Amino acid sequence: MHSVARHFHATSSLSVHKMAPYSLLVTRLQKALGVRQYHVASALCQRAKVAMSHFEPNEYIRYDLLEKNINIVRKRLNRPLTLSEKIVYGHLDDPANQEIERGKTYLRLRPDRVAMQDATAQMAMLQFISSGLPKVAVPSTIHCDHLIEAQVGGEKDLRRAKDINQEVYNFLATAGAKYGVGFWRPGSGIIHQIILENYAYPGVLLIGTDSHTPNGGGLGGICIGVGGADAVDVMAGIPWELKCPKVIGVKLTGSLSGWTSPKDVILKVAGILTVKGGTGAIVEYHGPGVDSISCTGMATICNMGAEIGATTSVFPYNHRMKKYLNKTSRTDIANLADEFKDHLVPDPGCQYDQLIEINLSELKPHINGPFTPDLAHPVAEVGAVAEKQGWPLDIRVGLIGSCTNSSYEDMGRSAAVAKQALAHGLKCKSQFTITPGSEQIRATIERDGYAQILRDVGGIVLANACGPCIGQWDRKDIKKGEKNTIVTSYNRNFTGRNDANPETHAFVTSPEIVTALAIAGTLKFNPETDFLTGKDGKKFKLEAPDADELPQAEFDPGQDTYQHPPKDSSGQRVDVSPTSQRLQLLEPFDKWDGKDLEDLQILIKVKGKCTTDHISAAGPWLKFRGHLDNISNNLLIGAINVENGKANSVRNAVTQEFGPVPDTARYYKEHGIRWVVVGDENYGEGSSREHAALEPRHLGGRAIITKSFARIHETNLKKQGLLPLTFADPSDYNKIHPVDKLTIQGLKDFAPGKPLKCIIKHPNGTQETILLNHTFNETQIEWFRAGSALNRMKELQQ
Repeated sequence: MHSVARHFHATSSLSVHKMAPYSLLVTRLQKALGVRQYHVASALCQRAKVAMSHFEPNEYIRYDLLEKNINIVRKRLNRPLTLSEKIVYGHLDDPANQEIERGKTYLRLRPDRVAMQDATAQMAMLQFISSGLPKVAVPSTIHCDHLIEAQVGGEKDLRRAKDINQEVYNFLATAGAKYGVGFWRPGSGIIHQIILENYAYPGVLLIGTDSHTPNGGGLGGICIGVGGADAVDVMAGIPWELKCPKVIGVKLTGSLSGWTSPKDVILKVAGILTVKGGTGAIVEYHGPGVDSISCTGMATICNMGAEIGATTSVFPYNHRMKKYLNKTSRTDIANLADEFKDHLVPDPGCQYDQLIEINLSELKPHINGPFTPDLAHPVAEVGAVAEKQGWPLDIRVGLIGSCTNSSYEDMGRSAAVAKQALAHGLKCKSQFTITPGSEQIRATIERDGYAQILRDVGGIVLANACGPCIGQWDRKDIKKGEKNTIVTSYNRNFTGRNDANPETHAFVTSPEIVTALAIAGTLKFNPETDFLTGKDGKKFKLEAPDADELPQAEFDPGQDTYQHPPKDSSGQRVDVSPTSQRLQLLEPFDKWDGKDLEDLQILIKVKGKCTTDHISAAGPWLKFRGHLDNISNNLLIGAINVENGKANSVRNAVTQEFGPVPDTARYYKEHGIRWVVVGDENYGEGSSREHAALEPRHLGGRAIITKSFARIHETNLKKQGLLPLTFADPSDYNKIHPVDKLTIQGLKDFAPGKPLKCIIKHPNGTQETILLNHTFNETQIEWFRAGSALNRMKELQQ
């Protein structure tokens, strides 16, 4: 079931009188947007009726439809299909007629479900409210994990977060209830762990408003991170567009052993492909080595695929996934997957656009960083490299957990290392924190003794939340500007990401290596070869950790933290105070005036790496994620201005004074001056944070011109009516100076594949013309003309 129509039957308790306006709206929207109509009876044609999750007993897995679509596409293409192609093409809106060419055509897809974390769900739900639709069209959930700041420990931090964020949590809970969205309360855990435990399954197409949504690929799903506007499309029942991905194959041979972990696979791949090597592609793991990796280990690998720019990553269905499904009370799904297994693995002889081979038996433990997740080092070598580079060797804090590495197996392997140190009378020399991935993981590691072992070695167990991984860390042990080193089992280590200190050298590795290094206290320690000195003065070597991938007993579910949406939400209110500093209803963006963009002022010409953290910082700014005007005060404050080499300091072209980027943008907006940003390579790398697109649009930006874009950010810019454009000749970046003005010509004849002209007007009166490329298709051009994708949706409803 993939349409708004499903809710006619799911809400049978409503009267015909109440349903009539809904029915009329849905019919109009379906006709305008090409929404296919289904009936609940279509789901009953399956060989077996199996619910997608325990929380949605009337929403069924549609392997029969997946099979039908795959067969249509295979016959058309007349070639073997990769697993990625099977799942993606199996969700096509029109498999018989959809044009399919990897890396070129745009696919219209029907995702199975949507997941949103609380920081991004605010804007997603505000946009959905603006759409005027009464209910979501596909199963959708909200997960409260981003707004909990790590201070002193789990329970106290959670209580404080509930108090501070009460207004936001209430908005999300009531909006979920009003519009049919499941709500996971604060303390439930990290969105991606919750999805893996409850919602991901082999062959699912899931989109999530977080860049690490690909975590679900560890359970054989195509799970893609998007911005909130994309989620709104899916929740509205509109076919979702995605450029047909290329497929990068990673063939795994051998088997993992010793200190080498699943994390080392993706750390190695990141070193090979770099932060943009996976852009526009799905990374598909295959080969005999896959079976040596646990399901949650596969999730770790897929999760951090976001760091190489990949659309998503996926593993083929196997017995490790079946074991995980069984342990998480989804044996019915495992049995159904067995029946359709041929569609959940790649075809023999399928072709990849690029192939990487890794022998797991030869792979060594890795540690990546600092400041970028693709700077790969074997653990055995990082100490010498650090000495040479002048990186601090002493480790101030070791942090394990995050959506990447917080499974039962991760915690068990870390506890196995800690237990050895305790046996010799040692504790961590570094500070040490532990973040459980979910309430289920927290409760189970408490029951099984892992949590106590990690406390005994010196650790603090934090709340089931993102915490320091996304900058939610009230760090007290250093001052800002103090040079120091931390090691984490997280995924991202951009400058200032974890603690807002640009001098923190953050390294990413596996939880067991973090634990070993925190015990030793130095980057120069290699647990494979080096010795520690016990309390008794005797030297000993840590043995490679060994732990169960899943608990021997059943998981302890812990506290019940889920809120079902009511069947009848007609009386539900969603209040947004006009004086709120945390929430703000959205006003439509202005429509394109039909003219070329003339004399655009350059707000900033960015030098070097500019991630979504640079464009829209997280940490303390998370509290404003539901208030567009307030959060716009962080616009590009981390980006380096090429004119002076400084962050958050740009020249005001009118006053000639240097000032903060947001203040300058607001000045231009107030004076009717439209502006543009000029960027470098892989602009917008990092998260799915659509605020990085909403903010420049809100403050008067019209275009972003760069050498290249990260996939999610480019799409987010298009959704908000901005022009993401790239230099036809990347060296033209050097022709533009911050004091120039730019005119973008050709918008009246804006068409797919047709470059636009840019006139560079220098202050001395000279001009030069360059070409700008774009990747807009016809639908996306309509978004631009309407002012935003949401504006276009409203036009089609009328």
